[in-house]
Amino acid sequence: MLERIRIVLIGTSHPGNIGGVARAMHNMGLADLALVAPRCEIITQDSISRASGADHLLHQASVHATLEEAVADCTLAVGASARSRTLPWPMLSPRELADRLPGECQASTSRVALVFGREDSGLTNAELQRCHAHVHIPTNADFSSLNLAAAVQVLAYESRMAWLSQQDAAPTPDADDELVPHEELERYFEHLERTLITIEFHDPAQPRQLMARLRRLYLRARPEKMEMNILRGILTATEKSADKQ
Repeated sequence: MLERIRIVLIGTSHPGNIGGVARAMHNMGLADLALVAPRCEIITQDSISRASGADHLLHQASVHATLEEAVADCTLAVGASARSRTLPWPMLSPRELADRLPGECQASTSRVALVFGREDSGLTNAELQRCHAHVHIPTNADFSSLNLAAAVQVLAYESRMAWLSQQDAAPTPDADDELVPHEELERYFEHLERTLITIEFHDPAQPRQLMARLRRLYLRARPEKMEMNILRGILTATEKSADKQ
């Protein structure tokens, strides 16, 4: 299970924080580190020092230009957020997230991304809307700011505890039951928006948060591969029908 959990850091500005995250991950048995558009050098004396023996994670970390690239093969993406948003999204506590992980990581093709934002500003609304759910660490309201590595440590610890609590291996699901990876969902959202524009249901000039609300709906629904094939087929048939009119 732990091998299928990816820690994603977006726009990290201090190499020491990347090193601290590597240490927190290695402490809890996580090894998949992805960096999105880092604003600092990754391998420095500070990052290696803060990694405290986990610097191999720094050397093998993947680097991506966008969040979409970093989570393209993931079947679940959860964004760490300390702020309430204008458009409510499914919100989990660290323990609730951990309770879901054994089931989420059951299939060999499963990948779970735990996404963390910039030290100074966190995740943007657009980045949070790329996530199936958000996780909030319930800190002291009078002093709620968490160091990046400390936040990763909390979720990594909960992930490990969920792994340790497993008694028996769950059966592998059928191929038809496999969840759709993130890149396929993004292609579906592009197809959906294109179709809605074609049938004049969606006006990009006056979006009214339509696509954001539809994104929230489908991310909450967690479609399986067979279901996604059906949805894409409906869009294709709709486009063909619209062309004939």
